Amino acid sequence: MAIAAAISVPLTSPTRRSLTSFIPHPLSPSSILKLNSLREIVSPRIPRLSLSAAAAASSSMSLEAAEKASPASFLDRRESGILHFVKYHGLGNDFILVDNRDTSEPKITPEQAVRLCDRNFGIGADGVIFALPGINGTDYTMRIFNSDGSEPEMCGNGVRCFARFITELENLQGKQRFTLHTGAGLIVPEIVDDGQVRVDMGEPILKASDVTTRLPANKDQSVVKSEEDQNLQVDKLNLAEIGPKFEYHEVFPARTNTEFVQVFTPSHLKMRVWERGAGATLACGTGACAVVVAAVLEGRAARNCTVDLPGGPLQIEWREEDNHIYMTGPAEAVFYGSVPL
Repeated sequence: MAIAAAISVPLTSPTRRSLTSFIPHPLSPSSILKLNSLREIVSPRIPRLSLSAAAAASSSMSLEAAEKASPASFLDRRESGILHFVKYHGLGNDFILVDNRDTSEPKITPEQAVRLCDRNFGIGADGVIFALPGINGTDYTMRIFNSDGSEPEMCGNGVRCFARFITELENLQGKQRFTLHTGAGLIVPEIVDDGQVRVDMGEPILKASDVTTRLPANKDQSVVKSEEDQNLQVDKLNLAEIGPKFEYHEVFPARTNTEFVQVFTPSHLKMRVWERGAGATLACGTGACAVVVAAVLEGRAARNCTVDLPGGPLQIEWREEDNHIYMTGPAEAVFYGSVPL
């Protein structure tokens, strides 16, 4: 299969953050949440280079100055058989964003999403996110195909990228707030003063009967309770070996994410994740929220924590006044592109 693509690349390099290791502590490998809220902004005129490439029996590549067009005008192009997209990342958890506002069905199939997400033969991403028309009074609908073609209910890092994408499509500036319909329920994105995205993730779901698992409930109706291992070092774990054993275990008929955690202080945690449908990723927003909830319930953490992930930190707060979890973090555009389907 030949792939041809044209991409516009920001000249500013994405930011990365270093992590520090301290003292270990594990938490429950499974905890599931509803979600709710987020937002962000992208400058409509970033200096860019335009890269054109074609791959078939032979390859050719040319580098040239980009047209002085806004990202919105680039995405407004309508060409048969061509998919225009923007690639975003939230702390290294990367996605292909597609403007799908003109139809209620995704513009590509799960099988096409698998090919586009391939990091050797496609664009490369953890998933494809579609911005569709809103339903039930919401502003937009968000759907996702994972890199294996499966469709999750929600993705925390993906929501932050979605919010940035919408502000770019609609040319919105400053603080913004809008509503999203997702498989996990209503999400309300919000751009905060420093340009980061805050998401109201809703209330955690902890009751065993509301979690897709064959595990029986135990103390306080929880589903899984961890046993302490003071020697756990998350950086030394072989996630490719351990992660699938949880994801595909028969007690999780819908499969599951698995988070491995060290508690440094009550307000500072470190986490690595194996994601259902995507494998080991650099960040997982819903997982970070679940980890903080589990840590609070286990008496290991406060309600407002910094969670270090391989791609950088997220700020997670579980508020007592409304029982909602709030996730705050960045989302950044990587490049703009077009690919034939």
